[in-house]
Order: sequence, then structure tokens, then C-alpha cells
Amino acid sequence: MELQGEQISLRGLAAVALGAEAVHLSSLARPRILASRKLIEQILGRDAVVYGVTTGFGKLSDVRIPRGELRQLQLNLVRSHACGIGNPLSEAEVRAMMVLRANVLALGLSGIRCEVVELLCEMLNRRVHPVVPEKGSVGASGDLAPLAHLALTLIGEGEVFLQAQRMPSAEAFRRVELTPLQLEAKEGLALLNGTQAMHAVGGLALLRAQRLARVADVAGAMSLEALKGTPAAFDLRLQEARPHPGQKAAAKHLLSLLEDSEIRQSHLEGDPRVQDAYSLRCISWRAGTLRRCLAD
Repeated sequence: MELQGEQISLRGLAAVALGAEAVHLSSLARPRILASRKLIEQILGRDAVVYGVTTGFGKLSDVRIPRGELRQLQLNLVRSHACGIGNPLSEAEVRAMMVLRANVLALGLSGIRCEVVELLCEMLNRRVHPVVPEKGSVGASGDLAPLAHLALTLIGEGEVFLQAQRMPSAEAFRRVELTPLQLEAKEGLALLNGTQAMHAVGGLALLRAQRLARVADVAGAMSLEALKGTPAAFDLRLQEARPHPGQKAAAKHLLSLLEDSEIRQSHLEGDPRVQDAYSLRCISWRAGTLRRCLAD
């Protein structure tokens, strides 16, 4: 997968999070990142007052930070926010979080260096996964704590999983021959300000729900077959009578599953039933409602 800040589909996210698709920074993104970083360097050269670059954070935004302490400022920010609690997020959720964050940074609007995105990509490719506690996000203001745990590993602190073994990130980097970063001005802030933890968890949950919706269709089709029901209620002409795209999609899928059914053909002649039970006739309606919820 080539990262340049464009939208990532659920299928693409799954290819990285649940699979082993390699990721790398697009050559198209590099000029944007370099231009953005150059702007930060110009701000530093002018000794301008810019929040989070040459000042403190939050209530300390009116405190000027000396040039020689800017690296320490970013380091302190990451360390202070790495305070999540609870069980670690799953490997898939962390991988999703990493690729989503790297993709956002690839937009070139955060003032970071290319090396930051490249290290995230290399960690994914070499399957070095930060230990990110599942509790700690503050929601609308961002996933500050989860992303801080992610950022902490980039500088060789915190813990990671490597080959299912939990260890200090510095040790894992040594084993896979990666070099931790030294954060420059603005980079700690850029790594923390985002919502990629909730997007990762929510995106993978949505993907599982979409797959379960199709599994539910299969279960419905099998039930219809076992009970020797009729797919007449799924006729697409009936679905067109109502403006519900989820219902139409479910009916179409059910008909494809039941196409050329030998069980269906075996009881077409001499079947005294006028119609099936409600639970069978309404499979596409119920499945359609689920699809509509997932689409919204």
C-alpha cells in the first residue's frame, strides 16, 4: 500500500491490519512533507510564537520555550500523555492505528519529517507492534493517550510485541535493525493529535459487522433450504416496490445463494403451502435493515 494521505477503504485497512500487505510512503507525498517541515524550520529561525512549537501546551500556551529545549518539550509531551490503562489493543487494531496515522501524516500538513512516516511503515512491515492500552482516549479532542503510547515506541521507549513476545521497544528495534527517532520540534504534537485509535477499532468492528451481515444471509438461505421454503418473497420486483437499498442488496444476495437449488426444485410440484412462515418470508427485510444501519 502506497501512503499519500488519500482515503483508505475498509478492505485496504484489513489488508494491512489483518494481513501482511507492505506499506511505504508515496513519492508524491514527500514534497508536501518536506515543504511542511521547511515551514516549521522557518518558524524556528524567526523565533516566532507558535503553539506547541515554541510554546507550552494547554494552559501553558503563553510560556515561551527556549530554542535549546524544544526537543525536550516534544519528548515530555509524549511521555506525559502515555498514561493509558487496561489490556493492550489487539495486534490488528494497533496495525490499523499505525497505518491510519502514517497515512494522515503523509498528507504533509503536520510539519513532521519523512523519517517519522517511514519508521511507522517499517515497524508495520517488520511487524513491530506498540503496546497500546485500550483505555485512555478523550474522544473529541483526540486519542492522545493511545497515540502517545504509539509515539513512545518510535523513540525507543515503551513496549512492543514482536513475534508475540512483549519486550522493550529498544530491544525489538535492535532485533529488527531499526533506529529509534529523536523527536524534533512539533513532531510529538503531530503524532498525538489524531483520532486514529477510535478509527482503527471502529473501522475493524464495522468490517466484521459487514462480514457477519453476509454470513447472516448464508444462514438465512440455509434455513430456507432446510425448511423447504420458497425464495418467491425475495423476487427483485417486490423489492423495487420499496426504496430500501439494503433490502434490495440482501434479496439479491439471497437469490444468488439459492440459485439452482435442488431442494427448491424438488418440492415445486404438489406443495400445498400458500406461503412460508413469516420468519422465512422476511429474511431480506431484516437483513436489509442491518445493512442500512451499517451503511449509515
